[in-house]
Amino acid sequence: MSQYQIAVVVGSLRRDSINRKLADAMARLAPATFSFRHLEIGDLPLYNQDDDAAPSEPVKRLKAGIAAARGLLFATPEYNRSIPGVLKNALDHGSRPYGQNAWAGKPAGILGASPGAMGTALAQQHLRNILAYLDVPTLGQPEAFIQVRDDFFDADGAIANAGTRTFLQGWMDRYVAWVTAISPG
Repeated sequence: MSQYQIAVVVGSLRRDSINRKLADAMARLAPATFSFRHLEIGDLPLYNQDDDAAPSEPVKRLKAGIAAARGLLFATPEYNRSIPGVLKNALDHGSRPYGQNAWAGKPAGILGASPGAMGTALAQQHLRNILAYLDVPTLGQPEAFIQVRDDFFDADGAIANAGTRTFLQGWMDRYVAWVTAISPG
């Protein structure tokens, strides 16, 4: 049985999301003591403070998933030089109402993949700014701005290129050390 449950938040709703594939490939690089569970964010209503007193079932499910996790893994695309609206909506729901921030104190790692050469550098920086306010300690180094081409994943969904796989294994090793330092067993 794993000791560390990690909540995975993918900022893309697309069925063939490369960031969902990236998050799944990253989970394969983690030790057996880590398990990864995707949090559904596509069915969350738009955040409205009027709903704080009686949150919807999807909001309750999101907050319960965050609460059950020992750490967070964000995999986000970049939309218009920032994070997708669906991700911001999930962050808002998880942090509200004021004083009931489910994200607080959960160690996080941020990744992002894009077909573009810059990867998701600006989206990741915006996400870091939001997470800092939400009191989420976030792994600073190494950063991973990943450009994905057609041959990035193999037929089984693993990272195909050995050099990239080695880099991402190093990222995962640092992430595991980060989570275990912030949230010791």
